[in-house]
Amino acid sequence: VFRVEVLCNGRRHTVAKRYSEFQALHKRIKKTCKVPDFPPRHVPNWVPKVLEQRRQGLELYIQGVLYHNKELPQDVLDFLKVRRGQQDSKASSPFQLAAVLISPLHSSPCQLPSQRPVLSFCTDPYVRPPAMDLLPNTVLRGVLQGLYLP
Repeated sequence: VFRVEVLCNGRRHTVAKRYSEFQALHKRIKKTCKVPDFPPRHVPNWVPKVLEQRRQGLELYIQGVLYHNKELPQDVLDFLKVRRGQQDSKASSPFQLAAVLISPLHSSPCQLPSQRPVLSFCTDPYVRPPAMDLLPNTVLRGVLQGLYLP
């Protein structure tokens, strides 16, 4: 069982999902939306290295689904336990959604692989035209400088 951390319009929650649930989701949505390749099932699945590979594969899969589809099918929203009513009325797009597989649910903290923070942009900050505000977006500028300048 994997814990999936979902961030939707600034609200964060966690859902527990089995590999078979990811596989069932893939079968339901692969004909209606763009999906990346689904990570294969490995045997034996109790080896920590295999669990980490599976976690990484499932994380890439779910992030790929979120990235490649502007309109998410209801199956994906149900899977992540996100309601369409959670959208922010001030947001320009209906959802700003990110999901990260944190870890296998049953692993203890000492068994967790080293993890780095994940940064996810829901929209490309370089594609959008500059804001017409008189005040510059200092936070965005600082983050971008921190990421891209040596």
